[in-house]
Amino acid sequence: MRVFLLLCLLVLGNAKPYEPIDVMEYMKNYDIMMADSSDDDDDDDDDDDDDDYDDENCPAGCHCSPGVVQCSDQGQISVPEKIPEDTVMLDLQNNDITEIKEDDFKGLHKLYGLFLINNKISKIHPNAFKNMDHLRLLYLSYNLLTEIPDNLPPNVVELRFHENKINRVQKDAFKGLRKLHVLELGANPLANSGMELGAFNGLSTLYIGMAEAKLTTVPKDLPKSITQLNLDYNKITKVEVEDFIRYKNLQWLGLGFNQIKFVENGSLASIPTVREIHLDNNRLKKVPPGINSLRYLQVIYLHGNKINNVGVNDFCPIATGIKKNLYTGISLFANPVKYWEIQPATFRCVTGRRGVQLGNFRK
Repeated sequence: MRVFLLLCLLVLGNAKPYEPIDVMEYMKNYDIMMADSSDDDDDDDDDDDDDDYDDENCPAGCHCSPGVVQCSDQGQISVPEKIPEDTVMLDLQNNDITEIKEDDFKGLHKLYGLFLINNKISKIHPNAFKNMDHLRLLYLSYNLLTEIPDNLPPNVVELRFHENKINRVQKDAFKGLRKLHVLELGANPLANSGMELGAFNGLSTLYIGMAEAKLTTVPKDLPKSITQLNLDYNKITKVEVEDFIRYKNLQWLGLGFNQIKFVENGSLASIPTVREIHLDNNRLKKVPPGINSLRYLQVIYLHGNKINNVGVNDFCPIATGIKKNLYTGISLFANPVKYWEIQPATFRCVTGRRGVQLGNFRK
């Protein structure tokens, strides 16, 4: 499980155009994970079974290999019938599937990864994922869903709903998903009012992505456990003290490409362990207060704002005895500040010259 979680977190970032997933790469890591979790499962018989794998039971139009059924790019309008019960990874990307019916995945109790990206799915039966206790990866991005499906697999680790038409997250939408680490909801028409109170009850998620939505403020009812929060490309206008009080474990914060004019003093004190903050391409006129008190902060993006002055203590602690991780990246280019007027001591807690990106303001 650690291998998959690490891969999930490494590939997270801003929303990107649809790119097909290489399911066989996921299968390789699944095999590694299973090998790591097995102490005495070295039977040669398993290898022989793989070599003699029979493709006769493969659904029409699909390609099968041990544990993997690939039916992508086949113009499928529904989930194929008679999928082998020993399937671990099921690839249904880039088809024309419009609906997931109750019995589409019946009997697939070993299924670990289900990839339904880039279809036309607007309806999922409430019992479609029944008895799928081994399912960990569920990718439903680039479809036509308007809300979160009911009764999601209880042990899922990664859920992706990127670029659907979701405008509502109902109360207890993720109830019982205590192992969920990655939740991607970016590029949906989701506003603050569309998230009902208690929508995220019971989650211990590490990453939540809500970039390219219709948020006007930082959501305040997300899981306390989050370490990464992506709110880029929204319509947030300010950051207030109460915005991050709930998220004390936050280590990565994305607020780039919003309309932020103001960061209230004390707002960032609630996330003392944050390592990286993106506030680029907003409307800030000064460096946000409290940056210099964030002991672990190493990367801060402030380019593309309206900052016209940088103080000598904006980034580094005033007192010399305070320990501070050195910055590896500070970006201030594309601001109207005259970089030659910034005092050299301003960047006394940066690793070196390459850690600071300045430049003339260009209209």
